[in-house]
Amino acid sequence: MKKYLALLFIGIILVLSACIGEEKKENTVSTTEPVHVELTVPAKAPLNEAVEMTATVTQSGEAVGDADEVKYEIWKDGVKEDSEMIEAESEGKGVYSIKKTFSEEALYHVQVHVTARGLHTMPKAPIAIGDAAVPAETKNNKKIEHHHEN
Repeated sequence: MKKYLALLFIGIILVLSACIGEEKKENTVSTTEPVHVELTVPAKAPLNEAVEMTATVTQSGEAVGDADEVKYEIWKDGVKEDSEMIEAESEGKGVYSIKKTFSEEALYHVQVHVTARGLHTMPKAPIAIGDAAVPAETKNNKKIEHHHEN
């Protein structure tokens, strides 16, 4: 009877370890695909009003709701050394957002830093506050995205 129980126990351990190994294998394959971030920032916004900015994070077309870190870096044009970092809040389904009120009329740059599944990407977009000029690349809706592996 003890032999039977020992063999049964060993069999269960082998089956469980095979399942865990298969799960790790699936996760490893998915991380080879790049993480994409769609940064949504309005081209213009009014002075002294909350502006919502969102980053939609996907990998292989699927929402990434488990990003390790999502932070927005915001700076006034020409003074990146005075940038402000704001931790994003997850809204679920791969959407991470912040609200920011700008108290000075100027052109600002917004760059979201996303670290997820061993990858890092940093798309950037400008935003004109008040009567500040809207840059030409915003009118064409271009956003720069950089990818790095961790």
